[in-house]
Amino acid sequence: MTRAHLPVHARPRPPIRWNSSIYWVLIGIAVLIALSFWTLDLQLARMLSIDSAVRMGKFLGELLSPNLDPKFLSKLGIASLETLAMSALGSLIAAGLGLLLALPASKTTNGVKSAWYSITRLLLNAFRSIPELVWAALLLISAGLGPFVGTLALALHTTGVLGRLFAEAIENAPQGAAQALRIQGVNEGRIFLFATLPTVLPQLVSYSLYRWENNIRAAAVLGVVGGGGLGQMLAFHMGLFQMRETSSILIAMIILVVLVDALSYVARRLMSR
Repeated sequence: MTRAHLPVHARPRPPIRWNSSIYWVLIGIAVLIALSFWTLDLQLARMLSIDSAVRMGKFLGELLSPNLDPKFLSKLGIASLETLAMSALGSLIAAGLGLLLALPASKTTNGVKSAWYSITRLLLNAFRSIPELVWAALLLISAGLGPFVGTLALALHTTGVLGRLFAEAIENAPQGAAQALRIQGVNEGRIFLFATLPTVLPQLVSYSLYRWENNIRAAAVLGVVGGGGLGQMLAFHMGLFQMRETSSILIAMIILVVLVDALSYVARRLMSR
């Protein structure tokens, strides 16, 4: 029996169905990518030239020889502690504000929205839509230069991120214990404290620790606008093309991220027991 005589349901499907919208979407994305390469002024010949390779080799040679002068390392240690304090305090403030905003931004058991649902959702969207760097630039007018600006910028942006994550976790929490307390006439505040919060607390802590890791890296970017810490040192020495000092600062940032990542891993393991 030939393919033409097979029933419609028994015929093999063609590998590409041009009447499917997904293929046209992929073709459109491919066209946009091709146009992006065409509109960008990619000077590949200049980038792959011998002169560029020589300069890049010299740059890497300086970058791979960090400055180990004790006086500079002392300043680097103080800036590292400053960055660690900025990220930790900013994350802590964001976790508290995010939880407060997540309560009205989450639906109840029956899917009923609170009176402040739309406003708090809009506020959380606004907080996380503005990057930390922009927050720091805006806060410079009122708070001036220094780590305080960096801490506030990290806290505001992270509040929007954690608030949304916390709200989703509260909405998706198991409702068995909460429903049992609700039937007995317990008010919603006690239900959250004794039923919902213990269930979602490990997840909330995990989200907060993850954002702390991200804030270590974000604190480095804030130095561009004078946010203090390692970022300010990095912007200063990179601006002067002092690659040995820049290398030391980058190593300090890597060490900080690794330490915070290790602390987060240990904390998650302890919570999972």
